[in-house]
Amino acid sequence: MKKIISTAIIVVVLFNACKFNTQKTLPIFGNHSPVTKTVDGKTVTDTVYQTIPPFRFINQYGDSITNKNMNGNIYVADFFFTSCPSICPIMQRNMLTVYNEFKNTPDVKILSYTIDPKYDSVAVLKKYADKLGISGKTWLFLQGKKEETFSLATSYMVSKPQENAKQPPTHDGLFILVDKQKRIRGSYDGTDPKQVDQLVNDIKTLKTEPDQK
Repeated sequence: MKKIISTAIIVVVLFNACKFNTQKTLPIFGNHSPVTKTVDGKTVTDTVYQTIPPFRFINQYGDSITNKNMNGNIYVADFFFTSCPSICPIMQRNMLTVYNEFKNTPDVKILSYTIDPKYDSVAVLKKYADKLGISGKTWLFLQGKKEETFSLATSYMVSKPQENAKQPPTHDGLFILVDKQKRIRGSYDGTDPKQVDQLVNDIKTLKTEPDQK
């Protein structure tokens, strides 16, 4: 009997160990390079990944928001403009799924950058947020200089927005997942509900990583 119990315990331990070892982790996107340094007298090679660079924008409440405000937060970023007649309404409707899932989770945020700051003033962004039913500071709508916004878009690995004097600007409809180290961990079609559901699941997965807790 003791032998049977001991065997059962070993099986349970091995099963739990296998579960732990197969825990899903998300990939890290972007450029990376090896860096060699000395730690406690030993040579160690580490990998440095591409991160989101410093930025400064104004949100729908008139507050200044920088990359430092995202310290300690997982966040989702996208690019839009309030008068967009095509994909933006679909994107924002789908982003509401993310917002409603995590609006009470302190370390998860959403940043939506307008690519039309001339029209999208702070007041316009606030009205837009109110219409969506957004309150608090989980989902921030950001406005800044156009050239800085367009440059930042490439750092998020989305296509630089394109302008045409006779037509509204065009842009990617991607949602970008960024971890607490400001590394890109996922890219999703913001017009596809299935991919947005995957984004929600990936945020939950990311939160289980030791360096994200």
